[in-house]
Amino acid sequence: MNALEPNPANSSPFTPISFLERAAVVYGDSPSLIYNQTMYTWAQTHRRCLQLASSISSLSISPGDVVSVLAPNIPAMYELHFAVPMCGAVLNCINTRLDARAISTLLTHSESKLVFVDYQMASVVLEALSCFPLHSRPKLVMITEDDQASSPEFDFTYERLVERGDQSFDWIRPRSEWDPIVLNYTSGTTASPKGVVLSHRSAFLKTIDALLEWSVPKQPVFLWALPMFHANGWGYTWGMAVVGGTNICLRRFDSDLIYDKIVKHGVTHMCGAPVVLNMLSNDPDREKLTSPVHILTAGAPPPAAVLMRTEELGFTVSHGYGLTEVGGLVVMCLWKPEWNGLPARERARLKARQGVRTIGCTEVDVVDPESGLGVKRDGVTVGEVVLKGGTVMLGYLKDKEGTLQCMKQNWFYTGDVGVMHEDGYVEIKDRSKDVIISGGENVSSVEVESVLYLHPAVNEAAVVARPDEYWGETPCAFVSLICGKTATEKEIIEFCREKLPKYMAPRKVVFKEELPKTSTGKIQKFLLREMAKELVSSGSNVEKSKVLSSPSARCGARTSIHIPSRRNSFLFCSRPRKDFAYPFLCSAKMSYVPRSIQPRCIV
Repeated sequence: MNALEPNPANSSPFTPISFLERAAVVYGDSPSLIYNQTMYTWAQTHRRCLQLASSISSLSISPGDVVSVLAPNIPAMYELHFAVPMCGAVLNCINTRLDARAISTLLTHSESKLVFVDYQMASVVLEALSCFPLHSRPKLVMITEDDQASSPEFDFTYERLVERGDQSFDWIRPRSEWDPIVLNYTSGTTASPKGVVLSHRSAFLKTIDALLEWSVPKQPVFLWALPMFHANGWGYTWGMAVVGGTNICLRRFDSDLIYDKIVKHGVTHMCGAPVVLNMLSNDPDREKLTSPVHILTAGAPPPAAVLMRTEELGFTVSHGYGLTEVGGLVVMCLWKPEWNGLPARERARLKARQGVRTIGCTEVDVVDPESGLGVKRDGVTVGEVVLKGGTVMLGYLKDKEGTLQCMKQNWFYTGDVGVMHEDGYVEIKDRSKDVIISGGENVSSVEVESVLYLHPAVNEAAVVARPDEYWGETPCAFVSLICGKTATEKEIIEFCREKLPKYMAPRKVVFKEELPKTSTGKIQKFLLREMAKELVSSGSNVEKSKVLSSPSARCGARTSIHIPSRRNSFLFCSRPRKDFAYPFLCSAKMSYVPRSIQPRCIV
């Protein structure tokens, strides 16, 4: 058997682009794209993508070149997911909510040769390119609507490229399935965006994985409430071609528009961040859906209260976990039949967990970041979530150091803090940068946020660390209220204290009309952290020491503990009795004090 080797017949490179060819044969007359009054079939979409790929190739775009696009969820955005790789180029979908400076940075970093721009974003792209030398500026293509005229600064219009292309174009298959297919920049919720490079193999596996794990049937009606530029729509851009689905495109969306499209088109499936679920479930007068709609959420741990409200409206919610670096979701909260009989709140709590690895992910674990060993499966011991599998990125573009930092010890380190439950289900507790350390105790911002969402007046909530001279950090909550409802800072703090240990409850509540978010619905906590820091400079000084009740108090002594930093503390005490001494202070009898704030030195 050792003489048997791979050959061209059995080692054809995996690529999701092949799904479109098959869709044109199997589902040729079925609708592929619906947008306002426009409707295409799968045969038409296949032909348009070939024509577009042909035209892109004629613009001196070579295999491996980067082609960027800034557009909402419109047919052109969908078609470019196939057309750009068809000519061997690498697709780079840019966040449409970025400003000109950020767009300029990404276009420079990616060395994009061609940029497709929706007409509503033309001005910001032109501003982004204003600092580019003329010889290095990429060619520009404007995506227009309804025979709208193009701007003179643009070289072509989208439909003009489609019209002039060759529908018999022999599309360029990857030489290797490890060739790059997309360049996706992370959303930058905790740091500057990084350029994630995914291969054809990764995209192929992710697409099949996404369909199987969500049990997507043939010919679903898929509503695009998830931005396609977010990890290529978690793989469902290519996935809808596999099952011959109907893509309902939306330039923008709000709750009324989503419900209208659900009724009009008979939507069966949609994806969205928890903020979308919150938006859909916050209307008290909304009637329950007549037919269930499957909705897959990820991007941030959804509060159990939001999950419960959404399901009461007739949505069947599935929850998963993934990252840009793995092209979509690699952990899904697979539901067990025996959970159906549990109370609604308990069901929501279980569904809020991220779950178990998908079939396309080889392994998932929660490990101690120092030792690299798996933590206890007790649902309490925290560690960093790590994973491995065929969907993991090739690496970060032009960032060897960053790639090596997250890919080590044969694992991809996600930077997310989580626990492993006894039943093998993973639960994300926080981003490693979002964990609040108060008096040495780790506070999960996600856990505090879940309680805040239980408050009847809270619409959105985010909790970040606020610097504190005494505790090191304390939780600071930023909330927006449901229209027509009111709440005070004191009420919300007391509400949290009734349901959480006192040290976990917010010490400060800031009310905002709306919390800052990325275009994918993730709350931008790095901005809120800066706001929290600014609050400290204007706030009053905190007390310098804390009096704790202890056994020594019963002996006529007082024990004071001063914590100048997170980790180190000194204990100064009187000793009225000879048997109350250093050995006692260092023994397990100090268990009434959290271990993390027990004194490191006794004077």
